[in-house]
Amino acid sequence: MKSKVLFLVTILSLMSFVSNAQRGVRIGYIDTEYILQNIPEYQEANTQLDQKVQQWKTEIEKRLSVIDSKKKQLNSESVLLTKELYEERMEDISFEEAEILDYQQKRFGPNGDLMIQKQQLIQPIQDQIFAAVQEIADGKKYDFIFDKSADVVMLYSAERFDISELVIRSISRSSKRTQAKSRAERKQAEKEDVVPIVNKELDERQKAIEDKKAARDAQIAERQSAQLKRRDSLKAAAAERRQKILDDRAKAKEKRDSTNARKTTPAVEKNMKKTDSTATQAKTTNTATKTPKQIAEEKRQQKIKDREARKKELDERKKKILEARKKAKEERESQKKETDSVPDDN
Repeated sequence: MKSKVLFLVTILSLMSFVSNAQRGVRIGYIDTEYILQNIPEYQEANTQLDQKVQQWKTEIEKRLSVIDSKKKQLNSESVLLTKELYEERMEDISFEEAEILDYQQKRFGPNGDLMIQKQQLIQPIQDQIFAAVQEIADGKKYDFIFDKSADVVMLYSAERFDISELVIRSISRSSKRTQAKSRAERKQAEKEDVVPIVNKELDERQKAIEDKKAARDAQIAERQSAQLKRRDSLKAAAAERRQKILDDRAKAKEKRDSTNARKTTPAVEKNMKKTDSTATQAKTTNTATKTPKQIAEEKRQQKIKDREARKKELDERKKKILEARKKAKEERESQKKETDSVPDDN
């Protein structure tokens, strides 16, 4: 009995194989890129995503430009800052720059928002394409359907085997049915005054992102507060050190002044007691009590006086010589006149 059943199954299999061989293998292909270009919903969503990406890029460029400006300003002010303040401000700038790079990685990294949203954008379309291909293959009795835009190398493909238009029409019909169903659900929800949940996973993910952002903002605020406290403490310490230096200088100056006063007082008393001392001794005492700067000034004044005295003496000598010359000239002229006035004896 078993042998008869096995023989019957074998005969049926051979008959099915022969019938398929006589019918021929049906092969079709699709162009996914062409299909995506002709789906309005995908194009609209892709345009919105491109706009969002451009906004992200503009935001990152602006923030990096602000960081560059802060670095240039810090370099120009570095000569006016202490080492601690310079390092602290550089640390703040580096922290902000790291935040921007982290934000850039979050947006454009391998697991960033751009890749996730692209996947979320194309995944429903891919599912619709796959469902439409299966439906067409079952209805049209296709044995194989390839994707022209995939990695499969197709050296030649006749247009009559392209079923991309069938896929687009199938997706359009399905989209219209979904839209009609969605409109009906929205109307029903409006009647019942109930707001339907569109995407629970997306809402949860958005909430997680917002919570993470709030935690990061709190951490940044706490760090900035600690940095401000540290900066204020450093400024206070620097001001205290400067005040201490000024106080020490004032004390040292006061001590020097008191020492000079103690040295000067006995010398003055001694000069008052010795009123009959000679001028040389008085000059020596005065010289001893004067500072080197005063002595140098007195020497300079003495040189000026000596120079003026010599100049005055030279002027007087020159004046005397001129007067003598004038007098001699007048005498010669007088003698000449007397000689000319004497009468001749002949």
